[in-house]
Amino acid sequence: MALFSAVATLAEELSQEAGRLKKRAAIAAAIAAVHEGAQESDDAGWFALYVAGTPFAEADSRKLNAGGALLSKALLMVSGASDSALTAAYRRHGDMGAAAFDLLIAGGAAKTSELTLAEVSDVFAGMAAAKTTAIRAALVEGLLRRTTPLEAKYLLKLMLGDMRIGVKQSLVEEAIAIAAGASVEVVRRAVMLEADLAGAVRRAFAGTLGEARMRLFHPLGFMLASPVETPEEAVERFTEKPAKIPAVKEKKPRKAKKAQVEESLRRALELDPERETEVAVEAEAEESRRDFVPQASDVEAEEFRDASPADVIAVEAEDTDDGKKNLADAHSVKAFLEDKYDGMRAQVHCGDASQPGRVAIYSRNREDVTASFPELEEAFARVDPEHDGALIFDGEILGWDLEAGRALPFAVLGTRIGRKKVSNEMRGQVPVIFMAFDLMYAGGELLLELPLRERRNRLEAVAEALVERVASPVVVDERARGSQAVLFAGEESAGVERLMISPSRLVESAEDIDRAYADARARANEGVMLKAAESVYQPGRRGLAWVKLKRELATLDVVVTGAEFGHGRRAGILSDYTFAVRGPDGELLNVGKAYSGLTDSEINEMSTWMMEHTLEDQGFFRTVEPLMVLEVAFNNIMRSGRHASGFAMRFPRILRIRTDKPVDEIDTVERVEEIYQSQVDKPVEA
Repeated sequence: MALFSAVATLAEELSQEAGRLKKRAAIAAAIAAVHEGAQESDDAGWFALYVAGTPFAEADSRKLNAGGALLSKALLMVSGASDSALTAAYRRHGDMGAAAFDLLIAGGAAKTSELTLAEVSDVFAGMAAAKTTAIRAALVEGLLRRTTPLEAKYLLKLMLGDMRIGVKQSLVEEAIAIAAGASVEVVRRAVMLEADLAGAVRRAFAGTLGEARMRLFHPLGFMLASPVETPEEAVERFTEKPAKIPAVKEKKPRKAKKAQVEESLRRALELDPERETEVAVEAEAEESRRDFVPQASDVEAEEFRDASPADVIAVEAEDTDDGKKNLADAHSVKAFLEDKYDGMRAQVHCGDASQPGRVAIYSRNREDVTASFPELEEAFARVDPEHDGALIFDGEILGWDLEAGRALPFAVLGTRIGRKKVSNEMRGQVPVIFMAFDLMYAGGELLLELPLRERRNRLEAVAEALVERVASPVVVDERARGSQAVLFAGEESAGVERLMISPSRLVESAEDIDRAYADARARANEGVMLKAAESVYQPGRRGLAWVKLKRELATLDVVVTGAEFGHGRRAGILSDYTFAVRGPDGELLNVGKAYSGLTDSEINEMSTWMMEHTLEDQGFFRTVEPLMVLEVAFNNIMRSGRHASGFAMRFPRILRIRTDKPVDEIDTVERVEEIYQSQVDKPVEA
């Protein structure tokens, strides 16, 4: 049986290796070795799962329910260390697992590795099923008493979901493919369909990856958008730039013929196998260039030999009667434009015939948030598995002003996020709807590889059939809340339509985008999205096929009043900064906290400076002399009782250190109020 020490040893090796290919090779070799020597058919699967940093498969809804407090208490019991020793070790590493390693080494732990992967799996299952914290704590303590210091280090990291070894699931998927001699694409597709990395390992070695079938009720990865700062930059992303090819006056010798091209590409691939994709693209491009000029004369063919398809289209356009029109087509944006809503990105899964009435809503971080939005669950439970089929929508949960027909600010919606129980009062105060902008699954098939224009057509057809049925009342009878009657209420109590489609249209120019942005802001939305009409859906990818245009509000000059030690590679470094603006009587009033935007060098310099200018050491947090001025940007400002200023910044980030600015010139709380009032998407105040 495979031992957990194999996971810990490999993880330690990977944490000290920077090369991605070397990491992949090490993981692949280890998976193959575990598979060859395994007595348990699940050993190789558990091994891959744990190296990827997850105790359960993604499709498995179980949770360990073991936070830092529970784990630290168990560690103290096993190590015999004091609270102060644990605090010092944690501050040294910024990591519970690394702290455990130090404490257990100091305590003289010298056990032999005996813990198997199957035993770890059993303990994890027991923790997930435990009814009380005491039972979970006893299971953790019993597990730690059987481990070596290195095993304890990575068990705690695994339980906290933070391995910090520079390995993502995608790298483990590649390693599985190498170990089993399978295609990476097929491995990834099986993982995506079944959301079970361990299951994919079993399938890979059994040769059954092709038999993987889609399961609903596990989150697929979300496609993400890249930010742009101007409409012109957005247009740049979606347009070709045809350039006129100068006329050739005399015939020149031909360049490499097809056979020569193929031979050179073959040699390139032999020299560098990692360029397989790049070489394939080069070959395809060469064929494309030939396809564009099949009837050209020798001179014409030579003229276009190194031209791109866009170049050829541009020049051909000049030789037609409708040249200007065709050239304009070559320049066209070919992207859909829609509002960017300031809500909560989510997937809705519904309509599964095997589980009638079941609805699952997943957030961007793949958490099941269905309980926080019962009215959406009630509404989508009306999807008929027999007639509508199983569906997966991608979109945004929005707080919705039912009278004005517009989105409420995120600050209002935020009062509902994370709630496990939602009262009728809350349902009435903050109604929600689901604004769909993509369809990921329908008709028994994944639609991810279809172009956006086709997915959009299908979304519109599905929504047209569902929109009136996918509805639920504003409030429900509390006495009937737990009954199926709530989910299948009659039409007379349908209430609010909960499914909407984000308006979308083809965009034409930078000016068009600029106008659309202004209109979106007037509707109290964040900005606009642009999505390439031919783009496929790439789960978990932030590419250039989708972009978002959001403009920052005016920045603020603030002074740092405190700093907190970071985690991971920032352990032992003061890198999280609390900052303030000036109040009406000159007092400093905290307004936010930020940790992003500075370079590593600047962070190190700031940390050294703050150590020297500490006023009060509170362990993980230090108050510092208010002398360091920063310029910060943010998405918006909200009223908040969390800070003394009465405001809080959303997504603050540091732009620069203002060594040129004295503290008496920082911004004031009046300026913060002014920016707050200028926001079209601020909450309505009594």
